[in-house]
Formats: sequence, structure tokens, C-alpha cells
Amino acid sequence: MENSKCFSIFYMPYSLNQLSDLYANIFGQKVKDRPIPTIEVQFYPYTGLHHTIRIRSNKVFVRLSDLIVDAPIEIHRALAFILISKLLRRKVPIAHEETYRQFSYSPDVLRRIELSHRGRGKKIISSARGEVYDLEKMFRQLNYKYFEGSLKKPTLTWSQRKTHRILGHHDSFHETIVISKTLDSHDVPEWLVEYVLYHEMLHIKHGSQIVNNRRQHHTKAFRTDEKKFPYYEQAQVLIEELVRQQRKAHKRKA
Repeated sequence: MENSKCFSIFYMPYSLNQLSDLYANIFGQKVKDRPIPTIEVQFYPYTGLHHTIRIRSNKVFVRLSDLIVDAPIEIHRALAFILISKLLRRKVPIAHEETYRQFSYSPDVLRRIELSHRGRGKKIISSARGEVYDLEKMFRQLNYKYFEGSLKKPTLTWSQRKTHRILGHHDSFHETIVISKTLDSHDVPEWLVEYVLYHEMLHIKHGSQIVNNRRQHHTKAFRTDEKKFPYYEQAQVLIEELVRQQRKAHKRKA
């Protein structure tokens, strides 16, 4: 490694200067009416395939996940086209987008992502027992009623703070279901909390599928099961209203 900021545990077959030259070459192909800025490429131990590109004072900073440090040069080239296109607000070439997508969903890369989430990711756990609702008790009841008790119980927790965008989240890497603290209120009907938890439990049952090189979490089977919840329609309406209210409250505080 030629720079101490590279923390990858994988062998890097290309120098950072070679990758910087690659990005410079592609930048020059995209923009022919101005000088090519200085481009700095670095690898970081991000969780998952997280990459960023920014321009500051006519210098381009490229930050790549070290999970792709040993990727074939054609993958680095495809990613460079994607990142530079986004930086310049140009349309991403379909061929390069498809090349990178196929790579990112390959078994080896998916395994690396899983291990990085388990080893690098942090999950803050508070408690399953809220001020109003008990997620542990609710999970047991839903598991018995809709899944014949077949689901293995994950770690259940209320979020650390009230959220106005995501009311529930299933983290398969850490086997955790997080429910927004927004729902732990006497103003929220119990059936709505049950629906959100039920939705996340369906993620455990159905998992995700790779279809046309894209990961699908809400499959047809998932949606069919989801509509079996007796308050499904009412839940959709109330969730939209709750999200709208929380967003307004958030803007007032900002």
C-alpha cells in the first residue's frame, strides 16, 4: 500500500496512482472543454459497498470501499464512469452500470458485504419494552398467529429517537428488528404497531431475492402475506399521516 489511509485486508493489484490516472482519463472523456483536476483515490474500511466522490477547490476526492480493492480493472473502470457521471450530473452509461451491478451481486462480493456488516457495523440496542408497548410480547403473539411460531426471534428494540421517515427496519446482518420510537405512544393504536412489526417479520420469512441483478425485498409472495393483516388498508393511511406529522414537527425544530 502506498498510503497509510488504505486499510484493506485484500491484496491491491493496482497502485493508487494508477487508479487516479484511470479516473483522470475518464474525467477527460466526459469533460473536454476544461483542464482535468487533480484526482485523489483512497480506499476506506466502509461497511458495505459505499463509495463517494466530491470536488473541492478543483481537486476531486474519490473514496472507495476497500471491499473492491482487488476487483478486476474493468470493474474499477465501470465504477469510475458511474461516479464521475454522478459528479458531473450526467447520465450513467447503462453498460457500465450493468457491469458494476453484476459484480456487486456476485456471491463473493455479497459474502464480503455480509462479513463487513457483521464485523464493522454497529447496532445500538435500547430495549424491547417501551413506555406503552412491549415488542417481545407482541412478537410472540404475531409469531403464533401468523407464522405458527416458526420464526426465530431476532433482537427486538425501539429506536433511540423518534424518526419521521422509517418506522421499522429489519437488519438481517445483525438479526435485529428496530421499531421507531414514534410508535411507542398512547396516541398510536396497538394494531398499527403490530402491523409495522408484522411487516418486518415478513422480511425474516421471505428474505430477499436477486432478480435481474437487483435485490428485491418486497417480492410478490411478501406482498401477498402482507395484505393478510386485517388492518392493512387502514395501516397504509395512518402511516402516511404519521410520517407527514413527524416531518412537519421535524421541520419546525430545524
